Amino acid sequence: MRIIVTGGAGFLGSHLCERLLSQGNDVICLDNFFTGSKNNIRHLFDSEYFEVIRHDVVDPIRLEADRIYNLACPASPIHYQYNPIKTIKTSVLGAINVLGLAKRTKARVLQASTSEVYGDPDVHPQVEEYRGSVNPIGIRSCYDEGKRCAESLFFNYYREHKTDIRVIRIFNTYGPRMDIGDGRVVSNFIVQALRGESITVFGDGSQTRSFCYVDDLITGMMLVMEQTQTVGPLNLGNPGEFTILELAEKVVAKVGGKSKIVFEPLPADDPTQRQPNIDKVKNITGWEPKVSLGEGLDRTIEYFRKRLAK
Repeated sequence: MRIIVTGGAGFLGSHLCERLLSQGNDVICLDNFFTGSKNNIRHLFDSEYFEVIRHDVVDPIRLEADRIYNLACPASPIHYQYNPIKTIKTSVLGAINVLGLAKRTKARVLQASTSEVYGDPDVHPQVEEYRGSVNPIGIRSCYDEGKRCAESLFFNYYREHKTDIRVIRIFNTYGPRMDIGDGRVVSNFIVQALRGESITVFGDGSQTRSFCYVDDLITGMMLVMEQTQTVGPLNLGNPGEFTILELAEKVVAKVGGKSKIVFEPLPADDPTQRQPNIDKVKNITGWEPKVSLGEGLDRTIEYFRKRLAK
């Protein structure tokens, strides 16, 4: 198939492009390289089935496709708060443009939504039916509400135009090709530990997250795209729940050295709990994560160790 991946040079997008190519597909990577990097996809350049186009999804897309994975949007607070208006445009106008493309070409299109649509949840673990508790005017709302609006657009195109959609809600994902300075907790802790710096924990570290290794997430994403039982939304994440302090202690223990854990004030609207209920996707596709947090951290630490040695 001919498959378009928007945000294809990003952390998740590059892994997805790699996997789709390995299955013999023609892959077109669209990226404006705001957070994506050519280094993430450089190893794919020699493939005659891989094409890279510098393009911003806020502008119309005039291509042909059988499948579209819409992954274009900054996903870490540092990046999506850098230009919040642009973040909203990327989510909303980007959704409109990929949906218009899917409608014209009759392609199936998958929206990479986020667990952030649940906000600071009153329901734990989070199920797809939960409508969320989001601050619509907070500093994170450019991302949270942008993704919520994108979901609305996807379902309205589905209802009004019979567009062939899929929607997934991604929970914290980590692994090789995360950006060193993207501000996400796993990469932050690992880089700080490898540099011998203090590990910065925001709040008292009691807030929880669930961490899914990137290989597992990409497998789940592709299974949801190809199944025909539901358009979604479906949660994708590892249901293992850890406090941020537990994660910091695990990273320090694995890296070694003398890094100390220090505590800083908690940012506004930071969720206190995050854990996916994955019963739906498991029942429909058979998918569940295979890589434990310990194994995934080992692989990710090794990646950053090599990156920092260059």
